[in-house]
Amino acid sequence: MHRLVETPQAIIAVEEHGPAEGLPMILLHGFPYSARGYDAVLPLLAGRRVLVPHLRGYGETRLKPGVLRSGAQAALGADLLALMDALAIPQALLAGYDWGGRAACIIAALHPARCAGLVTCTGYNIQDIARSGEPALPDREMRHWYQWYLHGERGALGLARHREEFARLLWAMWSPDWRFSEAEFAASALHWHNADYVETVVHSYRHRYALVAGDAAHAGMEAALAAQPDITVPSIDIHGGSDGVNPAPSEPSARFTGRFERRVLPRVGHNPPQEAPEAFAAALLALG
Repeated sequence: MHRLVETPQAIIAVEEHGPAEGLPMILLHGFPYSARGYDAVLPLLAGRRVLVPHLRGYGETRLKPGVLRSGAQAALGADLLALMDALAIPQALLAGYDWGGRAACIIAALHPARCAGLVTCTGYNIQDIARSGEPALPDREMRHWYQWYLHGERGALGLARHREEFARLLWAMWSPDWRFSEAEFAASALHWHNADYVETVVHSYRHRYALVAGDAAHAGMEAALAAQPDITVPSIDIHGGSDGVNPAPSEPSARFTGRFERRVLPRVGHNPPQEAPEAFAAALLALG
């Protein structure tokens, strides 16, 4: 079932699967991907209640007039919390990658009672904006070229004019072993023609480096995230072994203070649910 859910800032499109009862699983996509990234995961979760929202700026989700087209981390977390409130969901298993993984980590950290378990890709996804000016090693900086590109107006115009070409390049760079089909790419590309897409994406990659202000409505959440809160809920980190933007670390994840497991998937890149749906579903089922 497909429904539109009203929250204080948005009308959020949600794809619902399975029974109306039971502990929900909320699956959150990233940039530049879409809800279609979970299509192969859903049959593996048959019999479970599963919700797949379209994030702000994507698909059929629409931000209300006058709302800042913010892609800041607190905006993503606030949307997820507001969606759960609107649907009267007291607790859910949360899972996501990239932007979606960030939203899931935020709720797990700040509202652990609302999160029965967490599947996150690339670990602790909460941004440390206060330290965003600290340079990484050059080989790591090179992987983030698209972020620096979007800091300027040339990049914003480039994304607006060439959103499919932009995404295709990132898909290939971030998942070098994934041979996605043209049909898979086209299905996600439909979600990038949302009227809020370009503005939200550009704001995201500027806000995380403290180049623009966030939405004042989320100031409290952003302040809480600045403390880099621990995640105490049971968590599984799925990390692609060939992730071209966030290579798997060798050190433990200090911010996960509850039950934690990292699963590194060989020949999988930045989009595990679409590249390795069986492994992604297995992690969810292991938590609930």
